[in-house]
Amino acid sequence: MRDAIMGRTPHDWDITTSATPMEVKSIFHKTIDTGIAHGTVTVMIEHVGYEVTTYRIDGSYADGRHPDKVTFTPNLIEDLKRRDFTINAMAYNQIVGVVDEFNGTGDLEKKIIRCVGNPYERFGEDALRILRAIRFAAQLDFDIDEETINAVKELGSTLSKISRERVQAEMTKMITSNNPRKMMFIKECDLARVVFGESILATATKKDYEDLINIIQNTDNNHYIRYAVLLSMESNPEVILRGLKFDNKTIKIVTRLVNMKDMPLVCNQVEVRKAIVSIGEDIFEPYYLPFVQALVKGGRRFDITNDTILEIYNIMGDIYKEHQCLNPKDLAICGRDLLEMGIPAGKEVGRILTNVFEMVIENPKLNNKEQLILEVEKQRK
Repeated sequence: MRDAIMGRTPHDWDITTSATPMEVKSIFHKTIDTGIAHGTVTVMIEHVGYEVTTYRIDGSYADGRHPDKVTFTPNLIEDLKRRDFTINAMAYNQIVGVVDEFNGTGDLEKKIIRCVGNPYERFGEDALRILRAIRFAAQLDFDIDEETINAVKELGSTLSKISRERVQAEMTKMITSNNPRKMMFIKECDLARVVFGESILATATKKDYEDLINIIQNTDNNHYIRYAVLLSMESNPEVILRGLKFDNKTIKIVTRLVNMKDMPLVCNQVEVRKAIVSIGEDIFEPYYLPFVQALVKGGRRFDITNDTILEIYNIMGDIYKEHQCLNPKDLAICGRDLLEMGIPAGKEVGRILTNVFEMVIENPKLNNKEQLILEVEKQRK
């Protein structure tokens, strides 16, 4: 409903009804009990699933996330009262039109995130709503009303009840939004420690945090790069990433970026080849250079200039155009060739291939089988 009013294409629709789950099941030919205890039945039509949820009133929230019990109700307004924010507490059907008991349309016009009713009660029911308020502000470029912000500040510690996977999901939606500057609410509302744990970022000054957020705002919308910027002050970013239950790929890439953030970059082919090998061909062009470029533009790295990075892009282009060897697997000789030369299997083969690869990085023209065999024979002598 919210996106439709704003003229945005909705990603999905929430379907709600006064019919009980059993009544829904009796109406449709094929249904799946996806959350029947909470009133949700998935209706299958032409192999597409539509989640249909009965109007309900939630009971108490002992775990700060899920209602202990729900009571079905025929009253739509009672159902809308349990929603998080006014802009998400609207409904529509063709007969009645828009049902907007809590002035969600007015808050859309004012670009305000405001809780339905008492924000302390809404956040007490589900602490994740604290981050959802900031996430919607970031995604929609809205502000958060004063009473809601006050509740965020007072109840921020209750986020510790929420699974780290859900915290991470909200953070990722924020950081990859078009307005990640709204993440300043995390610092301003003293949420950094509960989100990031014991870390440099949790205790960073408002100025440092603001600098990082401004860099992110002007950085390519890529979650590897943006998280690397956010964690660029950390000595051990992997601890934070694992604490937030990121996937292994994200942990490895972001950790490599942060750990290599100060690596010297020199504008000549030999040094650029060495940098590509050291940092990793898989991340050097798509993530590392944009990451360093962001740090340079944001005043977080001073040993190089943006012009230097642009020149490195040009050099890298020549390296790839000439198909220069950047991986031991691309050497013109392999272990089998060394064995055929009489070199015994084992560490010696590995040592020689490492030496040969280093020679090729220095001089790519050496990477032909005949030349490399001559070089190996020289080493043996």
